[in-house]
Amino acid sequence: MAISKQQKETILAQYTGWLGQSQAVILFEYTGVTMKDLDTIRAKLREAGGEFHVVKNTLAKLALEKSGMSIPADFLERSTAMGFAFSDAPAIVKSLSEVTKNMEAIKVKGGYLGAQALTAAEVKALADLPPLPVVRGQLLGVLLAPASKLVRTLAEPGRRVASVLKAYSEKAAAPAAA
Repeated sequence: MAISKQQKETILAQYTGWLGQSQAVILFEYTGVTMKDLDTIRAKLREAGGEFHVVKNTLAKLALEKSGMSIPADFLERSTAMGFAFSDAPAIVKSLSEVTKNMEAIKVKGGYLGAQALTAAEVKALADLPPLPVVRGQLLGVLLAPASKLVRTLAEPGRRVASVLKAYSEKAAAPAAA
């Protein structure tokens, strides 16, 4: 069924809006995938805070160009679906890779992190990154380690003096009690 020019403009605006909101975009080839599998992918991605849509290649190309992204030649060949990461990009890419792990018909073509094009291998590396809360915790631990070590170092001489005074007072009090 042919799409009218008005419908194409609406779809293009929607694609451009999604690209503008996304931290990362992953492109897939989905030839031979059942609707049930596509619905499973969509549901899993919505849980993680993203979207998954089957796109028209020509309109996706126009939206990518309009968003200022370079388009490698093989990104928009054959059937294309796009996963949009609106919040935590590594977590969404990880949930996408988990849900598509057993689906042999789904193949990652590549993607974008911001405006930077990613190969399929780079998308896999992005999926292997820990989620944002874990990274924040690790960073906080790294930042706090020197401060806590400094506090321990500064407190140690006072602690030693206190223990010497306590031992001396206990020694002096012991003969008086006897």
